[in-house]
Amino acid sequence: MTYTRRIDLRSDTVTQPDETMRVAMSSAQVGDDVLDHDPTMRRLEEETAARLGMAAALWVPSGTMGNVIAMVVHLRRGDRFLAPRAAHVLEAELGSSAWLAGGMPQPLEWTAGPGRINPEDVRAYASQSSPYYALTTRLLCLENTHNFAGGSVTPPDEHARLVSAAREAGLLVHLDGARLWNASVALGVPPAALTVGVDTVQVCLSKGLGAPVGSLVAGSRSFVTEARRVRKMLGGGVRQGGILAAAGLVALERIDDLALDHANAARLAEGLAELGWEVGKPETNIVIAAVPDTAAALDGLDRVGVLATAVPGGVRFVTHRDAPEADITEALRRISAARSPAPAA
Repeated sequence: MTYTRRIDLRSDTVTQPDETMRVAMSSAQVGDDVLDHDPTMRRLEEETAARLGMAAALWVPSGTMGNVIAMVVHLRRGDRFLAPRAAHVLEAELGSSAWLAGGMPQPLEWTAGPGRINPEDVRAYASQSSPYYALTTRLLCLENTHNFAGGSVTPPDEHARLVSAAREAGLLVHLDGARLWNASVALGVPPAALTVGVDTVQVCLSKGLGAPVGSLVAGSRSFVTEARRVRKMLGGGVRQGGILAAAGLVALERIDDLALDHANAARLAEGLAELGWEVGKPETNIVIAAVPDTAAALDGLDRVGVLATAVPGGVRFVTHRDAPEADITEALRRISAARSPAPAA
């Protein structure tokens, strides 16, 4: 059977701006952001900084740019930074932390759970008693939620212990919070509760919140002043950016809607498990299914019009606002009708 309508669960970045967002974009008050600071962009930056409990924020075209800007500001060339194994800054940003920021990455194992590291490991790698020719460790880069660990969440108390360990060792802390909004909703706490003690944080608006483009990097006012310079160096200066910022302002009002995505991820995981797939319980909107042959699994899903992505040893489904509950039900029906194209061995 051929399915003309495809259900796209590859990522929550496939969401498209709806009519409300498009109208806001079309009527946005704009100015030259490079010369005069676009007024709508300023509103978005101030609103985001307030939500994150930070002094200031800067809009950037992508989360990768936000992360690398923080790295450029925090690191000296050749400095080591610590990050959980398979963190986005290590695996999905083309080595920009090394290429552009000159950082030496040190992955830390998940000794506290999927995607989660231990304060003792931070202390061990951050020792300042090494000889002069050893690497200088300067930065701890956290990720919440951890993408490649299936959207796993770091709760506030665990976050606080990691930040405390970093501070004791004299490290700066950057938080890759591309899906921090999901963590906030999953835990039922404000986003600022998950940024306590960090120097900088990056958050994304173009995933589950539905904006067409854009992230923000936040920190102190002096950091944002320097970050604006680095953004310009990287080609990220925008002119009438208020058109994009208007979409971001609408997106910020939709954070609570992410609870629906989490509920749909739970439905999908339960349904796949009933069909014989080996699926972990999702913490947010990412479902990881273990399969014996990833390529065969994706091919089987494609034949029934369900799109997912490959991860080591499995496939990843991501629920989002453009795939409502009815789509999840239909995806499970198609997979079931095809006799479950790739159950775990």
